[in-house]
Amino acid sequence: MKNLKIGFISTLILFLSASGLYAQTGSISGKVFDANTNDPLPFTNVLVWGTQTGATTDLDGNFRIDGVSVGYHRLAATQVGYEKKITTDFLVTKSKVAYIEVAMKQTTVALEEVVVKANPFLKKEESPVSLRTLGIEEIEKNPGSNRDISRVIQALPGVASTPAYRNDVIVRGGGPSENSFYLDGIEIPNLNHFATQGASGGPNGIINVDFIREVEFYSGAFPANRGGALSSVIEFRQIEPNRDKMNVRATLGASDLALSLNGPISENSGILFSARRSYLQFLFDAIGLPFLPTYNDFQLKYDWRVNEKNRISLIGLGAIDDFKLNTGIENPDDDQRYILGYLPVNTQWNYTVGISWKHFHKNGFSQLVASRNMLRNNSYKYKDNDESSEANKILDYTSDEAENKIRYERLLNSGNWKIRFGGGGQYARYTNSTYQKRVINNKLTVIDYNSKLNLFSAEAFGQVSRSLLQDRLTLSLGLRTDISDYSSEMSNPLNQLSPRFSASYTLASKWNISFNTGRYYQLPAYTTLGFRDNEGDLVNKENNLKYIAANHLVAGLEFLPSENAKISLEGFYKWYQDYPFSVTDSIALANKGADYGVFGDEEVLSISDGRAYGFEILARDRMFEGLNIIVSYTFVRSEFQSADEEYIPSSWDNKHLLNVTLTKGFKRNWDVGLKWRFVGGAPYTPYDLLKSANRANWDAQGRAYLDYGRLNTLRLGNFHQMDVRVDKQYFFDKWSLMFYLDIQNLYNFKATEQDYLTNLDPDGVPMIDPANPENYILRSIPNEAGQVLPTIGIMVEF
Repeated sequence: MKNLKIGFISTLILFLSASGLYAQTGSISGKVFDANTNDPLPFTNVLVWGTQTGATTDLDGNFRIDGVSVGYHRLAATQVGYEKKITTDFLVTKSKVAYIEVAMKQTTVALEEVVVKANPFLKKEESPVSLRTLGIEEIEKNPGSNRDISRVIQALPGVASTPAYRNDVIVRGGGPSENSFYLDGIEIPNLNHFATQGASGGPNGIINVDFIREVEFYSGAFPANRGGALSSVIEFRQIEPNRDKMNVRATLGASDLALSLNGPISENSGILFSARRSYLQFLFDAIGLPFLPTYNDFQLKYDWRVNEKNRISLIGLGAIDDFKLNTGIENPDDDQRYILGYLPVNTQWNYTVGISWKHFHKNGFSQLVASRNMLRNNSYKYKDNDESSEANKILDYTSDEAENKIRYERLLNSGNWKIRFGGGGQYARYTNSTYQKRVINNKLTVIDYNSKLNLFSAEAFGQVSRSLLQDRLTLSLGLRTDISDYSSEMSNPLNQLSPRFSASYTLASKWNISFNTGRYYQLPAYTTLGFRDNEGDLVNKENNLKYIAANHLVAGLEFLPSENAKISLEGFYKWYQDYPFSVTDSIALANKGADYGVFGDEEVLSISDGRAYGFEILARDRMFEGLNIIVSYTFVRSEFQSADEEYIPSSWDNKHLLNVTLTKGFKRNWDVGLKWRFVGGAPYTPYDLLKSANRANWDAQGRAYLDYGRLNTLRLGNFHQMDVRVDKQYFFDKWSLMFYLDIQNLYNFKATEQDYLTNLDPDGVPMIDPANPENYILRSIPNEAGQVLPTIGIMVEF
């Protein structure tokens, strides 16, 4: 029997190894069309980028390329009168024909006047600076990300990360509530499971990387058709469904199981669908962690090509999250007791459904988008987790956010002119039922209210772009306004008038200089808009709550040494105005939002100002000695005014951010990647020991209170981490098998975080001060973050 097992294993190893000994090839099919009119482009030359393998499109713009080596590729398309186009990455396998659509833009420059070189680095007239693009290969194989797009974003220039197991999007010194997200042009309010309501964080991303084609990340220079953001706009674009047959992919990931479908429904329509279920709760229970999270998510795209002039897409995205406490741990240690003592039980679900109709004209296209999204967030907590008595209740929270949106856009192209305009409306319904014990002005107070809020909002925007001097100079001017019927202040469109201007100039064939300035507005979180006092009054409405404003100023210099390389330098400055200021804590809400639970549900005043400034250096090379290299460094300072109007460091004032990512492909479909990141120590606020020691105060939240009178006067040590990843792929005639090994924090760096305080002795007994029975005796628990975390992923596709 032993020899039989050894023989079987040896045969399997030889079989898998043999699959890489001969040349493996696949096929690519697709269509090339005019990006403005959707008209097919016949006789277009299409090459696999970096090779001489290619084809020419037929009269309907269709093409097919056979004999393409398996693995990730791009296409380069050339056509007289059009700019050369390089597509994003896509995967070629033996088991299916990869389908790629290539949209090409007309050029206004005569061919004899300029030599146009293919450039894989996306640049737009409206956003010539602060725009980064990620392709699927960079996302799929990013070391340390475990196929979680939220973590891939954290490695981009200007984006800070933390040692904590969270996916907060913190961009150029801005808070985690200052971002907006779009999936195929449809706004999605939540990017992560167990999301912090009112902000962007959470431990795991919702979006399935299997369906993502590319990510456009704007850290500034937002186009006028995108609102509701102060720090970043992130556009996720999905792949097109397969045209030849239905493909199935099963994935065993680091924390979940997934099943994906991708294929045609009819000759002119196709579908993408995935469902995922986590198994973290079993792992956490087995290793004795004090919380047991379970998450599920679903993703759908239906694409219908009605005819060459009309296209309809339907998307869906949803998540169901359940977070329980592991109260059955025997002999818990200090860390386990601390977490069990304050962490609430939480359940959450959310969804977004949307439909997009795109109609192509002779000079551009129009698009109509309608969507609905909803979030339900429920959490509760009892003292000592004893639910037998209502007297032990500390927190009972239930909230719903529902939005119904419609947006129309029209794009016109005429020679050197590009004009985009449109508008939209939104009806939102917010409800909240809150019972919570809080300490306000050193007095234990019970917050007990129910809130219902109906809001109507509207937007209007327009942007004009023009190229001059044989396309060496590009100018873009945009204007936007947003209104809400929340108050008379917010309903005046002149109060939220949002102009923006961009300019880009080609100094030489490889050098570009760009500039952008703009003013942006964001509606405060619904938790802030709908907060009421115990008498049922909307106190923030009475306090004349305003839109939050930010002015951006960005300048950049770009050098393109080759078609595969890019080096850029950008400087930025942001001024914040009318930021919500906590009446209870006397700090700007910009310092909050990176914790689980709810953000912004308190009384505020629109009186805080802030600033963030710095510079970014980015170097990318896809073909440096066979390596794909991305190196970025950001220097950033982030400061907000204190109660006495002095600027002090915000919670996101990391100063230094450095990321180095190296990936390399080897023979026989092996890939190896390494990522090293360095994050400067973040400021933090010391504890208020007197307030925390009071027994009534402590029992109200189960942990210590911060001394906001000394906001961010201390600073943590620097954090750094190395992640590595190894991928191996096997491509067979009818199916594919892919493995990866991902190791986070390879050298086991321990980041020292702010110590915990506990009121329990090592045996778990409350320590009451004998000299003052109304107080606890508090002791410190060391708090370190970071450990080696190896994970294995398996993907099977057929």
